[in-house]
Amino acid sequence: MPSAPAPSPTQPSRHAGRKFARMALDYWNDGNKWTVRGAVVMLVALTVAQVLLAIWVSYWHRDLFDALEARSMAELTHLVLIFILIFALTMGVTALHLHIKRWLQLDWRRWMTELLLDQWMTRAHHYRLQLFAGEHDNPDGRIAEDIRIATEAAVGLAHSLLFSLLVMGSFIDILLSVSGSAPLPGTSIAVPGYLVLMAFLYAGVGSVLGLMLGRPLIRTTNWLQTVEANLRFGLARNREHAEAIALLHGEPHERRQADRLFADVGHGWNRQTIAYLGIVSFSTGYGTLLPVFPILIAAPQYIAGIMSLGLLMQAAQAFQRLTSALSWPIDNLGEIARCRASIDRIISLHEDMKILDREDREDDHGERRIELHHSTRPELEIRNLQLTSPSGQVLLDDFNLHVRHGERILITGDPAVTVALFKAAAGLWPWGRGEVFLPAGRDVMFIPQRPYLPAGSLRAVLSYPDDDAAYTTACLHRALECAGIAWLQPRLDDNEDWTRALPLRAQQRLGIARLFLQQPGWVFIEEATDAFDTKDEADTIELLHHELPSATLLNISRHNGMDHFYHRKLVLSLPTASR
Repeated sequence: MPSAPAPSPTQPSRHAGRKFARMALDYWNDGNKWTVRGAVVMLVALTVAQVLLAIWVSYWHRDLFDALEARSMAELTHLVLIFILIFALTMGVTALHLHIKRWLQLDWRRWMTELLLDQWMTRAHHYRLQLFAGEHDNPDGRIAEDIRIATEAAVGLAHSLLFSLLVMGSFIDILLSVSGSAPLPGTSIAVPGYLVLMAFLYAGVGSVLGLMLGRPLIRTTNWLQTVEANLRFGLARNREHAEAIALLHGEPHERRQADRLFADVGHGWNRQTIAYLGIVSFSTGYGTLLPVFPILIAAPQYIAGIMSLGLLMQAAQAFQRLTSALSWPIDNLGEIARCRASIDRIISLHEDMKILDREDREDDHGERRIELHHSTRPELEIRNLQLTSPSGQVLLDDFNLHVRHGERILITGDPAVTVALFKAAAGLWPWGRGEVFLPAGRDVMFIPQRPYLPAGSLRAVLSYPDDDAAYTTACLHRALECAGIAWLQPRLDDNEDWTRALPLRAQQRLGIARLFLQQPGWVFIEEATDAFDTKDEADTIELLHHELPSATLLNISRHNGMDHFYHRKLVLSLPTASR
């Protein structure tokens, strides 16, 4: 199997946000739509309740400072009781809001994860993406991590934006009512609602400067997520190929490669740090000045006796609330950048898998590609098949084959051709044209050179892809015995990483044991016994004939002296012009 391409930075798409919004709309209209819509309505209602409580607190603060200014103990006691009620309601609303928001984030993540998993784990897309150029590196990370970031951040940002808009509308009204008018310095011109104008000016200047300083943050965040994924990908490969690396003493090379990958992370981190420096420094100064600024500009009215202390403090608090709401883009710039980067990665994967769907039917020039059909007849037929390499070299041209049920065919020749034929019959080779008609049903088993051994019990590994409860223990024992690994029978319920626990020959025997267990009617083997010696392979083929007497067998093998087990022998080689 080809190695996954080295990940490359994903470029932000101008239309990614629009496409992500369409995916969100699909979630809104899915089968669980009424539950989702109900949760959204409740989330909005609770957000409104949070704003109403904030308005109540604003008026409570005004009354508190007026009571302190009047030195009224009775009024203070009354306000304490009111605050206890506000406190209890705030805690209850906040807790319920958090619960519903997190449920919505998780449910949306579940829906989107299922959507991309259905795309990824269908028609061999998980394999074919490795052969397809595009921005889809680390699809597992995009599904597991980027969907989490995008859904959590999108719900959180939507809530905070709605809250800010409601606060802005509410506290503009409060600020207008308490600020009155003030003359322009050096003139007799009165400016009504001057605190509102100052709040917009303060937030506007802050937003413009913040956006200018924070512009590089999206690019650097996107880049950092990509190089972090590169590092995870490289270390995961080291884990997967640990034995081969150890045998070749390749640790120094892998260590240098890991250092290079981490150097990229460090470079990306430093770029993001520089991008953060400006926005964080500015935000700190902006936030430090915010509580003081409205008191300073409203203090002349308090000193002149136009405002009470309660009105002054309410005006200052309303100013802070309004400017905070107006500063929403600046306050959430980092989260927006993180969300946008993840959305870009999700959409690029989603779009590339949609392209794969189209390429199943048609190539770039409108010609038909290799078409895979399921025939209604018990036979395998290949018509006018041409196989090419990814670079365009012709591997096999105008190839036709008709295999009747029960035939046994030995396939030898050039490995590039035989492996491409095996993958084309399995629907995994996209380069070329022609038609492949497989016998109907799920009765065709393809046995690759290296069997896939999922983590779990040996019982589950042997039964794969069926459920481990599909076969009795006696059947499993019989399959292991036929495959020559009866010594594994006591370990059926052991949980191991069997790829590491077993030598290659035993792994290949496990792959053959699946044949004895599942008894398919059609078997296509790709050098799945190349770790056997000639005698072991001969014994295995003979036992396959005995245990699966009516099965059709196509076997790609390099061993000599096997011809007498087969009805036909195909020798495949590169066309003369391609050599």
